[in-house]
Amino acid sequence: MKRAIGVIDSGVGGLTVAYELMRQLPKEEIIYLGDTLRCPYGSRPEHEVKQFTKEMIQFLMEKNIKMIVIACNTATAFTLEELRQTLPIPIIGVIQPGSRAAINATKNEQIGIIGTEGTVRSNAYTDALKQINANLHVTAMACPLLVPMVEKGIVSGDRAKKVVEETLRPLKATQNIDTLVLGCTHYPLLEQTIQEVMGEAVNIISSSEETARETSTILEMHELLYQGEREPRHRFYATGDLELFKTIADGIFLERMPHVNQAHFEKITL
Repeated sequence: MKRAIGVIDSGVGGLTVAYELMRQLPKEEIIYLGDTLRCPYGSRPEHEVKQFTKEMIQFLMEKNIKMIVIACNTATAFTLEELRQTLPIPIIGVIQPGSRAAINATKNEQIGIIGTEGTVRSNAYTDALKQINANLHVTAMACPLLVPMVEKGIVSGDRAKKVVEETLRPLKATQNIDTLVLGCTHYPLLEQTIQEVMGEAVNIISSSEETARETSTILEMHELLYQGEREPRHRFYATGDLELFKTIADGIFLERMPHVNQAHFEKITL
């Protein structure tokens, strides 16, 4: 099946999911759309998130994709179930895969979640975790300062560490968590800093790897995996500053995947 996998996100964070998809499924083509102009989604009302998500999906559906991955936790929380009822192709989000990974990692059943205001407000992670194990103690905290920082390309150094330390101080001081879910796909770009702040005893869980594994399983189940030989040409679209978007993408991909330098990058209007 030659058609591409579509990935949508509110901005650059979903590039961490795209990276894992390309690493685990090297023959598959990815079409990525980041709504960087209207990011962040986490502080927006639910009806706006739904509208923006539908606009992104409409754009990708016109590219004749075979599957959609919602790489935005807020969009997953607000739209996934509804979209599953209406779309003619498979669609997954990042919350269920991330929840399963956290449950596999925790030893004391004390799990923390950091995410956007919208994701935390939706209780999507707490509900997903409790459905699997009702005995879990789950603490969720919104971190509204992190996404804007990542979107500006500030993902390391003293400035990033200071913001992360101040943001996570209440969580670190009051809870005995041994596992922390990065409930926003922007946060893995800060994973090293978050690990330093939380300490090595805390498992840091990014849903990206698990989401890519689930994508592979679903494609195989629907007989949609590409079986031939090719060098895929990925396409990346952004609604905002294309040069900043490309700089962040290069930082994620180029050291490990030099061929991404041949990918198509384009600014669009939804």
